[in-house]
Amino acid sequence: MIRTPLRPLARILSARAKGENPDAIERENLRRRHEDMRDRARVRAEGRLLVLGLFFFCAFSVVGARMGLLATSEAVEPVASAAGSAIAMQRADIVDRDGRILATNFETHSLYAQPPFLVDPVASARGLAKIFPDLDEARLIRDFTGKRKFVWIKRKISPEQKQAVHDLGDPGLLFGPREMRLYPNGKLAAHVLGGASFGKEGVTAAEVIGVAGVEKQFDAFLRDPANGGAPLQLSIDLTVQAAAERVLYGGMKLMNAKGATSILMDVHTGEVISVVSLPDFDPNDRPRPPASGDDPSVSPLFNRSVQGVYELGSTFKIFTAAQAMDLGLVGPETMIDIRGPLRWGKFRIRDFRNYGKELSVTKVIVKSSNIGTARLAQQIGSARQKAFLDSLGMLRATPFEIVEAAGGEPLLPRNWSELSTMTISYGHGLSTSPMHLAAGYAAIANGGHYVSPTILKQDGPKYGPRVMSRGAARAAQSMLRQVVTDGTASFGEVPGYAVAGKTGTADKPKPRGGYYEDKVIATFASMFPAHDPKYVLIVTLDEPTETSGSEPRRTAGWTAVPVAAEMIGRIAPLLGLRPDIEPAHPAAIRLTSN
Repeated sequence: MIRTPLRPLARILSARAKGENPDAIERENLRRRHEDMRDRARVRAEGRLLVLGLFFFCAFSVVGARMGLLATSEAVEPVASAAGSAIAMQRADIVDRDGRILATNFETHSLYAQPPFLVDPVASARGLAKIFPDLDEARLIRDFTGKRKFVWIKRKISPEQKQAVHDLGDPGLLFGPREMRLYPNGKLAAHVLGGASFGKEGVTAAEVIGVAGVEKQFDAFLRDPANGGAPLQLSIDLTVQAAAERVLYGGMKLMNAKGATSILMDVHTGEVISVVSLPDFDPNDRPRPPASGDDPSVSPLFNRSVQGVYELGSTFKIFTAAQAMDLGLVGPETMIDIRGPLRWGKFRIRDFRNYGKELSVTKVIVKSSNIGTARLAQQIGSARQKAFLDSLGMLRATPFEIVEAAGGEPLLPRNWSELSTMTISYGHGLSTSPMHLAAGYAAIANGGHYVSPTILKQDGPKYGPRVMSRGAARAAQSMLRQVVTDGTASFGEVPGYAVAGKTGTADKPKPRGGYYEDKVIATFASMFPAHDPKYVLIVTLDEPTETSGSEPRRTAGWTAVPVAAEMIGRIAPLLGLRPDIEPAHPAAIRLTSN
């Protein structure tokens, strides 16, 4: 900046020469200097005011926007943040084979208290006890008036309960958002789904983890964010499952059974379309496991389809016949000596009735002859019998994908002697689960291939190794069909659907050895349609008693078979199977002449 002098010499000399006053020049220059200084100060002040105005405008805009956002959002309780690892809450849905929801997540709230902030601890405790009758009022008062800083009250509450707690108006009662597992179909497929519970918990979130069934088996998949929320699709058909559960429950009550299970399996893919175990439970309110020492089968948590290992009786006879035919030892019409009793040391093997001196292999199965089946087993031998049953998966836990299946280890004889070979041939001395039996019958139904039972939807046939020839499998199917048309499963015939199958009635073992005289495990293992089997159905009743006659009847032909027939009649149309309608006999026509 160039500073102008107040008394410039040139102008002073000129003014004196002209007789003017030089002080006037100094006053004029001083006035102009002051005006310049004032103008610069004004510009500087105006700039500062503009900047300050912009700052306040921005600050008030941010505050106003935040207030507007809070005013339009849902009110939440303030919570104190704490350092720690984040709780992963996301969990994928579980759906049936057609994409219908079996398990999903539901937003809810937890309820907790901070006693130091309670205005009236006693009144709050009394109010909570009225809202939640299962809470102990005295304990709440003790917790609220003691030295505790934090008290969990409820892990999950309904919207109505939340509003009722809000109405108490105590600032020390707080809510935390969380997700819970919801099973919208209630008890349907309970043993398959299993259930879920909370893992890591915080006031603002809770981790949902599987505790049983597929929820636990596939827990890592369901919680993996890399799957992008893709659901777990099961092989279960929701409609078929509902029909099967309804029929089996009615049959269990009608036959006065202690429990029951059924398995419907696709013989080509191994998909389990329906699996029922009764009594069951609601996974939304999963009961506690039984106390140690209790009979596990009494608990509704017990899955009879995979955890229940039983001697399945005469249903095993078809495996013996199929193996004997596969080895070329006999044919369907080969005659077998059935004179009895068959003696082995001090043991005697007898038939239910006297069937004469000999029967064909087919009739051995149709009449369910223990002696005839034991004769076949003697020809097969222990080593070959054991290897064959192993190829059918009968000697190890089933690979069915629920955690309980691993606990269903078959009970094998300590010494696989010739006597064991004979008794196992007709279903005694070896205990397996109904799921094992389903896989074994599927191998006969599909032409001789082992298929592993699975709870996951498949995209086509999943044949395992061949365990018997196609010819032996076809012959076995024909025998099983004759069991329904001419044998012990006559009540199993379903109009329009040809059914093949085998009954099995085994005395129930006592916990400390020996067998009950009046308690049995009744099983009907079937396949349909018999001319081209697509599905295997296993129905097992625990301690059934049919009481319509003068004397109680417990055999599978009177108990399990009618239940299975009713179930096939209900579910076959749901599976898309069209009934075969036999044409009616034409009416007699008399020709006359005019």
